[in-house]
Amino acid sequence: MSNDAGVAVAVVGAGSWGTAVAGLAATNVDTTLWARRDELATAINDTHENAAYLPGARLPERLTSTSSLELALTGREVVVMGVPSHGFRAVLESARPHIRPDAAVVSLSKGVEQATLLRMTEVIADVLVDHDPGRIGVLSGPNLAKEIAAGQPAATVVAFTDEAVCRMVQDAFMTPAFRVYTNPDVIGCEIAGALKNVVALGVGMAHGMGFGDNAKAALITRGLAELARLGVVLGGDPLTFAGLAGMGDLIATCSSPQSRNRSVGVALGEGRSLDDIVAEMNMVAEGVKSTGAVLELARRHDVELPVAAFVGRVLYEGAKPADHVGELMGRAAKPELEGMRDA
Repeated sequence: MSNDAGVAVAVVGAGSWGTAVAGLAATNVDTTLWARRDELATAINDTHENAAYLPGARLPERLTSTSSLELALTGREVVVMGVPSHGFRAVLESARPHIRPDAAVVSLSKGVEQATLLRMTEVIADVLVDHDPGRIGVLSGPNLAKEIAAGQPAATVVAFTDEAVCRMVQDAFMTPAFRVYTNPDVIGCEIAGALKNVVALGVGMAHGMGFGDNAKAALITRGLAELARLGVVLGGDPLTFAGLAGMGDLIATCSSPQSRNRSVGVALGEGRSLDDIVAEMNMVAEGVKSTGAVLELARRHDVELPVAAFVGRVLYEGAKPADHVGELMGRAAKPELEGMRDA
């Protein structure tokens, strides 16, 4: 499949997922990948591999990389922000002078800004103050970077409120092995992406404590209810949470050993300290950063998130996962659909 219809793409951020997305786009359109470090950009151009973050994955030879935001962004119709939530604003502010006023700006980040509680598309709108809101969106789904870079079949959702922009971005990333659906629900897709990382931490803890599939299935299912409750209150479409950006991404992140959030949870469940776990990682587990922001969002909107609250106590209060299982299990009995009908 090729779609050289005059669209050029810039991907900002050469982590595993940013690199995989750049590789997808480069099979269709002119694509540039921005890497923070000059030596990484040079290595990608010379070897057609990102050995630092996506080792073993062959990248298209037509994909070029640069450490210059100006070179990466100038004239690009689609700008993809593949930067973690905690560094998203700073990089975008540096990129702002080079982004076309009519560019479609796509977030890959599945987090919430800690200081402001803004979703990443809200951060984009805050930094690019004159940008058309319909041209700000998100790409989200059950997308493990290694599998996609290996060409395995996968699907995702691209969400913009402007239907024409949504279709343009869909065309840029659709390949024979990567199926892209459109959805106008930007809010729902973003909230699902942020909260599923929190749930994955909890499921990982359950695995690390030696619990079986029944416990993990219960956490995933009740976690989905939490995604939907918060997402709907914030303006998301209930159906989004049953789709790829909701249930699909939740299953992949909670089930796969490739998931950084699940892996952190497993280590916590085994009794390791968060500081030691994070010190060994070369990529961010978004849930570690965004759990607090998600919980504060829920508090402000009076939404109950028991699984997320359990994760928060372990991350930020030094609680031991095993010490709080009884508390989670001992909550008052209630009908399953209570709190779900509006979601």
